[in-house]
Formats: sequence, structure tokens, C-alpha cells
Amino acid sequence: MEAIIELQGISKVYRTGDEDTHALRNVDLRVEPGEFLAIMGPSGSGKSTMMHILGLLDRPTSGRYILEGQDTSRLSENSLAALRNQKIGFVFQQFNLLPRTTVLGNVLLPTIYGRIKNARSRAVKLIEEVGLADRINHRSNQLSGGQLQRVAIARALIMNPSIILADEPTGNLDSKRSLEIMEIFRRINVHGSTVIVITHDEKIARHADRTAKLLDGEIVSIVKRVA
Repeated sequence: MEAIIELQGISKVYRTGDEDTHALRNVDLRVEPGEFLAIMGPSGSGKSTMMHILGLLDRPTSGRYILEGQDTSRLSENSLAALRNQKIGFVFQQFNLLPRTTVLGNVLLPTIYGRIKNARSRAVKLIEEVGLADRINHRSNQLSGGQLQRVAIARALIMNPSIILADEPTGNLDSKRSLEIMEIFRRINVHGSTVIVITHDEKIARHADRTAKLLDGEIVSIVKRVA
């Protein structure tokens, strides 16, 4: 089976003045379709850089990123933006919602850049599936943290992406809300989407099928979940 994601010798170097910072060093990673993967590491390990590269928000300094058979290094910025909109749904720690826009309006935002059929009915269904049917016309500044993250998840799913990329999705939530959010990710994964969660929290990583541990920009281990 062809990998949905394949990183081959990925490195990322940031230049600050006369100094080079190696955020990632020769990273190799293969992610299978329908996998639930956690990428875990302490602050400064390279997690954020990895998330930006996986999400096509940044390009590596060297190496190849193959996404669903396409070598992304060969794509223009416009092509990368289109691929990102079609293939990847993002869930961020800070939610990144418009505060004065309704739940429905926030979920529909990605459809402005990439139109889909029956967008409104799909958005309503997703909002129902994350348990916010009674909040559909509330503005996001009227919601709790857990509710905001559910809106962000529904928004990530609206374009029916093959990959959900979540960056510290429970970082602002208590343990009960964190468990609820991870259960939603598990349901999404069971229905066929590849889910990648970036986290520093071992308890969150345990929900994944595999955990890739980063340290100083390198993958030091990949561990399968014990049933």
C-alpha cells in the first residue's frame, strides 16, 4: 500500500544572523492511510517545524516530502495552497476561529477557498456530530474552550480531507474535555481519516496507534500502542 505521507531525509535549517539552527535533522517517516499517529517531544524538539512541513505551511531545507504520491518539492506555492485546502484539515491549540462569527460560519470558512457541493448541509451535519447542534447560531466568543475545539474539528472536516493534522489540540483544555476531544479524533480515524496529533503530553499520545518521539530535531523512537 502506498503511504499517504512519506518524509525522506527531511531537514530544516533556520538562519539567524550568522548562526544556523537545525530544527529538523534528516527525518524519515512513513504514515499509512488511515493511521492514527502522535508526534511527541518536549519544547524545542522540532514538533512545530514538523507540523508546519507536514501541513505544507513551510518547505524543508532538504529532503523530499511525498504526499499521496506527489513530490511536494516540485509544486508551486499556489499548487501547495490548493493541495493543503483539499487534503489537510487543521486543528490548532488556539482554535483560530473568528470570534464574532457563528459556529456555522466558522465551519464553512474553508469552503470560501475550495467550493464543495452541499456545503451548508455538510457543515450542519458535522456540527451535530461534534455535539454542538444547539450552539450552531452562537458566536464563537460565546463558547467554552471545549466547545471551541469541537468547532475547530468540524471546520477541519468540512472539505472531507484525507489527513487531519492537530497541533496540541488539548493544550488549553482540562482532562475531561481533553478526553472528549481525543475520543472525537478516534471516531474520525475509525471512519477512515488519517489523524496526526502533535503533542508534548504522553497521556494524549497514548490514544494513537503509533508515537514518533522527537528530540533535538531527530526521531529517536517510534513506538506502537500496546492494546
